[in-house]
Formats: sequence, C-alpha cells, structure tokens
Amino acid sequence: MAEQILKVNGVEICAESFGNPTDPAILLIMGAQMSMLWWEEEFCQRIADAGRFVIRFDNRDVGRSTTYEVGQPGYMFEDMADDAVHVLDAFGVQQAHFVGMSMGGMLTQMIALRHPERVRTITLHATSNFAPGLPPIDEKLMEFFSKMGEINWEDEKEALEAAVASWKVLSGSKHPFDEERVRELAKIDIARSNHYASRNNHAFVTASEPYLLRTAEIAVPALVIHGTEDLLIPFAHALHLADTIPGAVLLTLEGTGHELPYGDWDVVIEAILKHTQEKEA
Repeated sequence: MAEQILKVNGVEICAESFGNPTDPAILLIMGAQMSMLWWEEEFCQRIADAGRFVIRFDNRDVGRSTTYEVGQPGYMFEDMADDAVHVLDAFGVQQAHFVGMSMGGMLTQMIALRHPERVRTITLHATSNFAPGLPPIDEKLMEFFSKMGEINWEDEKEALEAAVASWKVLSGSKHPFDEERVRELAKIDIARSNHYASRNNHAFVTASEPYLLRTAEIAVPALVIHGTEDLLIPFAHALHLADTIPGAVLLTLEGTGHELPYGDWDVVIEAILKHTQEKEA
C-alpha cells in the first residue's frame, strides 16, 4: 500500500503497510532521527510475504510526519508511544506485535507498560532500559557526535554526508559498510522529509513518568536482538534487558554494530517470524 497521511493524536503521521490486513500485524518503530525508510521496503515485504501484516511509520519530526521548530519539540515520549497505538487504530488493528529499534525499542517498552492490551509480543533491537550502572556510549562516538552541532542540516549536501558518516561510524566489523546503499536511502529520506533538520528534536524529548524503571513488569513475550559491536548502546545493555524482562529471549548478532545491515536480515527476519508465530486456537 502506498504511503498515507494519518491524522491521529492531534498530529499527522505518515504510514505505510505491506501484506494482507487479515494476517497478524507487526508494527515497526524506528529509532531516533530516522524515518520509516530505514525499515527498508524489502525487509518489510519479506516479513509480509511470510504471513504478517507489516506497518511502518514516520515518528514525529522525521519523514512526512508533523515537525516542530528545531530545539522545541512540542511533545513527550508518552505522546510518541501513543502515536504508535493510534496508528494501529487507523489501520483497524486491535493488537499487534511491536518491533522497535533503538529509541523505537524504548518506545516499545513504554507501550507494553502503557497499553498492554494492544501488545501481543515485543521485539527490542539495539535498545536498552538504560538502568544505572550500564556502560555509556563509546568515547569514539561521543567525539563524533559532538561535532554534529556544526552541521548545517538545511544544506542537503551537507546533511547527506553527515547521515552517511553517522551510519558508517555506527556499523560493526562483520558486514562491509554498504555506502552506496546507505547514501541512496539517505537521499530519498532527505528529499521526502517535511523538514529534515527537525530530526534533531528527538535529542530533546523527555518522559513525564519513569517507565523504563518498570521493565521487569512487562508481561508479554519479548525478543531482544543486539549486536556485540554496538558502540552507541553497548551489548551489556542487551544482557541486562534480557535478564530483566521475564522470559525474554536474546538473539546475539556477533560483529554487528548499532544497525540492521542487509547481511543480518535472514537471521533477524527468521527470529521475528518465529517470535510472532501465533498459536492456533
């Protein structure tokens, strides 16, 4: 189905679906500063072809969804979590399997606690509950991202180079960095965005309640997927998350960074399909 603009929760959210609406639904929630395009179309279609109704969408301040003045996001993480549930409403879906990457995984945890009646399972990729004592972001990344403030995000060429460089520094050693693939996707992302610079607002968003302190209360089946070379959210976060959520299963991606590279798709898709396989009544 083509992209559509949904008017939900007082904002406009751009969404797209793949597959048969009568199949079990999977809602994909992408990480900070990234539009739904980074759940690549082929990735979505492969899951849909295996018997799932796949929905991806642009969070606020990315892609074609509502944007805000840079530095002044008019919303909180709770609003973003509620947006995801309202997207399900717009598609007529009562319950779904939620798959969240990075910030999307954080939102997925919040949704499992905030709207448990809407959640069948959760899959948490490259994310954390950010419990005290877990290792911080790698110094190499800290140095890299400290320079992002110098980028003129209104300049498409400069923004493109920054986007490609960001994905490169986040990638692990197992799979060669596919610069051509990333660059082409980033070009499309920038071209379709309402205001690409607004993506930086995700760094300013906060929550009003400490949902991530309640991760142990999550009562739905959980799959944790994480790369051993993730420098943004180190692998120790995945071990802690899998240990904290009752019954959680951990899938370790050796040599993978903070990414979802094409080379990992087979194992990740297989794991998601197995995790979301619904038992017949």
